[in-house]
Amino acid sequence: MEQNFTKGLRDGIPICLGYLSVSFTFGLLGVGMGLSWWQATLISITNVTSAGQFAGLTLMMEGGALIEMVIAQFFINLRYLLMSISLTQKVDKHFRGLARWVLAMGVTDEIFAVAMSQEKPVSKRYFTGLFLTPYLGWGFGTLAGALLGEIVPAGVAEIFGIAIYGMFLAIIIPKARDSRPVLEVVLIAAILSCVIYYAPFIHLSSGLSITLCAVVAAAYGAWKHPLPAEPDEDEEPEPENKKRSVKQLTEKTTEEVHHA
Repeated sequence: MEQNFTKGLRDGIPICLGYLSVSFTFGLLGVGMGLSWWQATLISITNVTSAGQFAGLTLMMEGGALIEMVIAQFFINLRYLLMSISLTQKVDKHFRGLARWVLAMGVTDEIFAVAMSQEKPVSKRYFTGLFLTPYLGWGFGTLAGALLGEIVPAGVAEIFGIAIYGMFLAIIIPKARDSRPVLEVVLIAAILSCVIYYAPFIHLSSGLSITLCAVVAAAYGAWKHPLPAEPDEDEEPEPENKKRSVKQLTEKTTEEVHHA
């Protein structure tokens, strides 16, 4: 199927629905901790990072130092750097320049997973649609949560945070079921994540642990299941008749040297 804007919008709908619930929870929490509705919404539409926003909100409300915020956000969001580097190998040749700078904001865990699962190279129009739908869901979800913060019971608000995990499983399970290498990489990342979380002697931030799991699992996948080298698009295949003529000339020259 063609990688166009409309297909990107459609593929982004499941992500949008998942983001609505999580951002709704952020809006509730932000207002509950003292932010105004527009401050909570502004944070969401300028960041689009769930773990980073929740951690940043806690630091702000507890009066944390600016350097603490910088360090926390660096490690929590470091995985997006790795995702962006990987995604540059998947986009088509027209997806470059200013478009990359602007749309890089749309590299989230779920959007990255959907983009990388495409069979064809990701176009600029497709990625714009894929980012736009979840972005609107993230912004409107935060706004709704902030405005309804005093109405929705706290127990109901906590339930919304679970939806994003179900959404992410819905993205990776079909791909892991159809591909043995993907399944192995997912299992290694999951096992390592559990070890880091439950081991009493390991103390890492969530962002650093996610980055470590991603690097180790990706390194295993690259080592164990490397992708075949693709031919250079600029190189034209050598004509068959030319190959034969070169071969015949070589054989003839060898024969002449032998007789001489």
